[in-house]
Amino acid sequence: MSIEDQLRVSPDALRFRFDGHQFPWNSTQEQPPCTTIIGQERALRAIRLGLEMKSIGYNVFVTGLSGTGKMTTIQSLLAEIDRSGRIPDDLCYVHNFRHPDSPRCLHLPAGHGKLLEKEMSRLVEYCLEHVPEILESDQFKKELDGLLERAHAREKELIRGFEKKVNERSFALVQVQYGTIQRPELMPVIDDKPVAMAQLEQQADQEEYPAAEFERIKAVHKELAQEMGELSKQLKALQKEVLETQSSLVRGTVQPFIDEIIGEIRTRFPWEEVKEFLADVQADILDRIEIFKEKQEDKSNILSFLSAPKESGNPYLPYMINVIIDNSDLTGAPIIIETVPSYRNIFGTIEKSVERSGAIRTDFMQIRAGSLLRANGGYLVLNARDALMEPEVYKNLKRALKYNKMSIQSFDPYPLLASFYLTPEPIDIDVKIVMIGDRELYHMLYQLDEDFRKIFKILADFDSVMNNTTANINCFISLMSKIIDEEDLLHFDREGILAVLEQAVRMAGRRTKLTTRFSDVADLMREASHWAGRDHQPQVSRKHVEKAYQERVFRSNLPEEKLQELIEDGIILIDSDGRRVGQVNGLSVYQLGYYSFGKPSRITAEVSVGDDGVINIEREVGLSGMTHDKGVFIISHLLRSRYTTDKPLSMNASICFEQSYGGVDGDSASSTEVYALLSALSNLPLRQDLAVTGSVNQKGMIQPVGGINEKIEGFFDICAARGLTGTQGVLIPVQNVEDLMLREPIVNAVREAKFHIYAVATVDEGIELLTGVVAGEADAQGNWTAGSVNDRVNRRLQEFADTLKQYKQ
Repeated sequence: MSIEDQLRVSPDALRFRFDGHQFPWNSTQEQPPCTTIIGQERALRAIRLGLEMKSIGYNVFVTGLSGTGKMTTIQSLLAEIDRSGRIPDDLCYVHNFRHPDSPRCLHLPAGHGKLLEKEMSRLVEYCLEHVPEILESDQFKKELDGLLERAHAREKELIRGFEKKVNERSFALVQVQYGTIQRPELMPVIDDKPVAMAQLEQQADQEEYPAAEFERIKAVHKELAQEMGELSKQLKALQKEVLETQSSLVRGTVQPFIDEIIGEIRTRFPWEEVKEFLADVQADILDRIEIFKEKQEDKSNILSFLSAPKESGNPYLPYMINVIIDNSDLTGAPIIIETVPSYRNIFGTIEKSVERSGAIRTDFMQIRAGSLLRANGGYLVLNARDALMEPEVYKNLKRALKYNKMSIQSFDPYPLLASFYLTPEPIDIDVKIVMIGDRELYHMLYQLDEDFRKIFKILADFDSVMNNTTANINCFISLMSKIIDEEDLLHFDREGILAVLEQAVRMAGRRTKLTTRFSDVADLMREASHWAGRDHQPQVSRKHVEKAYQERVFRSNLPEEKLQELIEDGIILIDSDGRRVGQVNGLSVYQLGYYSFGKPSRITAEVSVGDDGVINIEREVGLSGMTHDKGVFIISHLLRSRYTTDKPLSMNASICFEQSYGGVDGDSASSTEVYALLSALSNLPLRQDLAVTGSVNQKGMIQPVGGINEKIEGFFDICAARGLTGTQGVLIPVQNVEDLMLREPIVNAVREAKFHIYAVATVDEGIELLTGVVAGEADAQGNWTAGSVNDRVNRRLQEFADTLKQYKQ
């Protein structure tokens, strides 16, 4: 049997097909919609543990590929979890009468925050309406008038007594005008006329008035001035006494009414925090009762005045309630899904207002809560990458989770512009965070951030595949039925279901698996239903699924077509027939994110005498990734272990990906590079109608690679465009046979012997197929089969060693 027949893969092994007769259903209508999460048992158990654990740090970090149902699963599990415990408290910020820049936070049972807000508004309305009435009552006016009359009589008595003494000493009290101010001044009476002391002193100096008499008058003036000063103090003390007595009268008159209404509020809200606040309110109202003296005739004016900003002069602000969290509508623990995890949305903010003067001001009524507080006592779901990209979010979230406490502050990148700051009382939090991200982000945070591993102790890792079992297939079809019911799609017949399942296998990349990227499956179903509707068909069949897949490929494969054109036009050099020494067709996969495809690349090798070993040209110019570099080093050690155990490796060998101007990474071409080197060393030409993929180890064994279907299809498209010759084909690792899910045209071409797939296990099998010369085996003395590929390589390397030895001598 020839080497081709030994390695050729059967057409039946090129595409996995489901046996539709093993399933009892004929359509998705016969399968009930799925009610559970499928294919994610590991993640489900992890999330359930995280949600049920009450200890600190058991927050959940969810990883997995996009489209694997992470958010759907989280929402489903949160809906299932028992949330019937205690409903979280309402949170209210109020004025701090002792420290106005540090508002206090009141914790009230759910629904009582808004009630307290209404009661405090009612208190202010009551005071505005009734305090003026109380102060205008006849009884109060009578007591106030009596107080004022007694004070006025005492004032008159003091003034008359002093005026009498002044007159007896021949002095008079004269009101003198100083600008806009009048003040009393003592003047001696000379010839029945008051004379200013300065004028009298001038006369005495000019000897127009007796000096001795002036000295006597001056002494009397000094004495009376002292007594007038004492009188002024007595009058001011009397005035203060009157004001205090008046204030006491007002306070004593109003206090019973204030005590009564605040007592009613205290009865409805018997919690200690509220009692302390009401005591401060009561004392402040009695201290500032004058703000209620003006009667408000229009009740609407009262309400508008209560809601006026501080800049407008709202004196009633200290009595208002800012309900930042109202849980009156909750029936259990809150579930908050934050789709925009900005600092403001998560932690809240303190809004500011700009006054006419330009000053920036704020007050406790402008404190706003974020989703972290709204989720207090429950669960908060957010996207990890979005949160990390927002300034200050991750740092403050860690701090809040670490200490179970948070303080609302504004994210202010320009703090110097603000003239007034609040430091609200911190709030204790008890919230479970579910953060959705990807594996790379999780591993980075786990390695670089010690706090992360303390606060996210649960990893829920979503798999992108599940086992291809009968039970999972039935669940898969139930999921299809659910999607159809939710989106009102056409149902799928038996062949349509099988076509979707086959696509699920191809997406998974292995026959024994089904994809769990259900968003991609749902997209395929939607588009297939659309094409069935265009055909006026009652159900979706296989041809509609295939049409949907082909249309999706067509929408995305413009780069692939452009590359195909370059190859067909001979701009990119790829041979698909003939033989060349040191030249082989490798296969690469181009990943565009939304679409991937394979195409061949020409790989060449040149050898000469030297001691540099294998030179990777891509590495030398910085176009090679670490994995590709590793593959080239493995090739060097493979050559040493095979051929140079008895001699030095005296060779300069260069390997190059021709016409490759971007980066090259991965080791899937390492076997291809080995074949090119062996061809160059043995001087045996390689078949150009074959393309090769597969990595190699130091023992010369071929190892499996990814993207096997795309690679085969890429070379087939080149060959088909040029015309299939019946000899063309692809060498793949034998382990990848289980991954084959090739397009039907390729399967048909192989069945008709126009194209071939060969499964290779070792380098020897591959080089024998490519050269048509037996690879050869080494005997006990290390001698290779005469004339074999390995014998030729060994002899060539011996020649190199001898030449180099002679040259150095």
